[in-house]
Order: sequence, then C-alpha cells, then structure tokens
Amino acid sequence: MCVVDPRSRTVPGTVREVVAGLGEEFARFDARTQDSGHVSYGVRDASGRRWFVKTSGDHAPSSAGASRASRVDSLRVSVQVARAVTHPALVPVERVLAASDGLVIVSPWFDGDLLRSPADRRDQPDEPGNRFARLPVAEVEVALDQVIDLHVRLEAAGWIAGDLYDGSLMYDFAHRTIKVIDVESYHRGPYVNAIGRLPGSTRFMAPEEFVRGDRIDARTTVFTLGRMLQTFLVRAHPGHPAAAVAEHATQSHPDDRPSSLARFQEQWRAATG
Repeated sequence: MCVVDPRSRTVPGTVREVVAGLGEEFARFDARTQDSGHVSYGVRDASGRRWFVKTSGDHAPSSAGASRASRVDSLRVSVQVARAVTHPALVPVERVLAASDGLVIVSPWFDGDLLRSPADRRDQPDEPGNRFARLPVAEVEVALDQVIDLHVRLEAAGWIAGDLYDGSLMYDFAHRTIKVIDVESYHRGPYVNAIGRLPGSTRFMAPEEFVRGDRIDARTTVFTLGRMLQTFLVRAHPGHPAAAVAEHATQSHPDDRPSSLARFQEQWRAATG
C-alpha cells in the first residue's frame, strides 16, 4: 500500500515536465546503467546549485519487472528513511513532488564515486572500491564507522536495511566523505522473508535473505556490515583487529552474531580505538 508523505507537494505536469522545470539536466541515469526502472537526473538550477533528482520513471515495467506504481511506493519508502534520522552519511530529501504520472524526489547533489565495480573490473586497481580500500587505514575506518553509525541510528528509529551492498556506497575522495544511497528496499522493523531470495548482492547477503520464512532483522544488517568490513578493510589489512569483529558478524546463524547493531558497533569501536 502506498503511504502518502504529508510533506509532498502535488505539482502540474508529468514527471519529465517537472524535472525539466527544475533546471538544466547535466546527467541522466536510466536503463543504460541499472534495471530498477527509476530514472534519475543531475540538474543545475538557475542559481548554479546542483541537485540529484530521482523519479519513478516511465509507465512501462522495468527490465526487472517492477511496475511504475511499485517504483512510486519504493521512492516513498526512501523518503521516510531519509526523514527518519539526520545523519552525515545519509543524503537528505529536500523536496517530494507528486507529478501527474509519478513521483520526483529532489536531494542535494553529492560528488562521489560509486564503490561498486562491474564484475569484470572488480580486480582492477583503479576501480573506486579498490582505491577506497587502499586509503590510509584511519580514513577507511572513519568512513566505515559512519556507515555503521547510520544503521545504528536507523535501527533505533525502527528501520531494517535491505539491498545494502557496495553499490549503496558513494565516496568523495577529495573531501573524505561517504554516503549511503538507494534506501528504497529498507523495511520498518523486523519481518519474515516471504519470497525466498531477496533483492541484493550475493557477496553481501546473509543466509536468511535466501530462505522463505526466515526472520530478517538487525542481525541481518550486522552480517552485511561485517561483509563490508571484510571487503574494504580486512582484505587489504588481514591483521587488522576488526577481522575478528567481521568474522563474528558474518556467522551463518543469526544467533551467533552480535544481537544488535549497537552491540556490533561497540565491538567495532573497541577494535578500532
């Protein structure tokens, strides 16, 4: 069921007309780069300020089978998540515009590199994820701490991560800033896996995300964050104290992991000083 955000504003025109009215388009992200059906834009307004504009896209189902109505609902979820907490690792939502044929979400533009690489380039040293992993250890620790802290805050606000992987992270190498993006698959509170394989990257997914009837809760997010520690920190520094934290976090059975994100954060911060 679609939840209407009371702070959204109905505006005249189609999604494409609304985007055109926001300013000059300088970037577009559509079916050429992803299969969600969402179409996003980089827009520069009359004052020169840049915005990231995400929309529910066109009327046709996406290549992955998502209808426009479901994409509208997922965008509304992303707005709720963004407004649940204020955190430096989460891009805020400035405006929610309801067009005649969909939804338009406007956020500040972030100058960062996506830390996900295509499978055939994953081992290339110049890929952003590998460049990030080779940064000084303290810099990587600070960035990962921000990602962990965001999810501690979201858990306290009643949200469980979904489809969280390296493609959800952007890093600004010039300003040493990390952001978590694409939070449309997050859920309010723990829930039961009703479909079997959930959306996500197998490299970061917990075992329960593949089993219909299994419980998805904060321990699932703990697993994914543990995999991020292994991917971006432990892989380059096998002797790092966080290796034991990541190993605990990525145990196959949820009961064998830290029971909450707050507990996981305590272990992480003890390991990193």
